[in-house]
Amino acid sequence: MKRFWQGWGARRAPESPAVDGLYTAIVARGREPHWYLAGGVADTMDGRLDMIMAVLSLVLIRLESDAAGAAPSVALTEMFITDMDAQLRQSGVGDVGIGKSVGHMVSMLGGRIGAYRDGLAGGELRDALMRNLYRGVDPGEAAVAQVAARLAAFASALAEQEIAALLAGALP
Repeated sequence: MKRFWQGWGARRAPESPAVDGLYTAIVARGREPHWYLAGGVADTMDGRLDMIMAVLSLVLIRLESDAAGAAPSVALTEMFITDMDAQLRQSGVGDVGIGKSVGHMVSMLGGRIGAYRDGLAGGELRDALMRNLYRGVDPGEAAVAQVAARLAAFASALAEQEIAALLAGALP
C-alpha cells in the first residue's frame, strides 16, 4: 500500500484490514493532480498533508453519521496517526518530538473536521478552505471555487455511499 509521503523510504504503518483499502483510497484521492494544478493547493509536504486531511475529514464526517461507521472511524484515525508517526520518524524527527508533532497533527485533523462539517452545513466551504487548506494564502477565486465544488460534491456522494462500500475502498 502506498502511504502519504511516497518515496520517503520503505517504512509503513501497520495494516488494519478493516480500513486499509479505505485509507489507501483517501491518500490516492488527496494526491490527485487536479487539487494542485487547477485547485492551487501547494504541492509541498504541508499542502499534501492538508489535502489528504481534507479528504480524510469528509470521510470521517460520513462515518460518524452512521452507527456502523463508529469503529471504522476510530480505526481509520488510528491508521492516520500511525502513518504520520512513521513518516515523521522516517523524515528524521526524533523520539522526543514525535509525540508533540503527532499530537499537533491530530489537533489539526479535529479542527478541520469541525470546520468542514460547519462549512458543509452552511453551504460554504471557502472560509474553511482558506484557513485549513490554503493556510491564508489566496490562490485566486477560480482555484478555491474548483476545490470547494469538488469537495462539496465528494461529501454529497459520500452521504449516499454505503459504509461497506467505503470500507472496501470504493470512494465515490
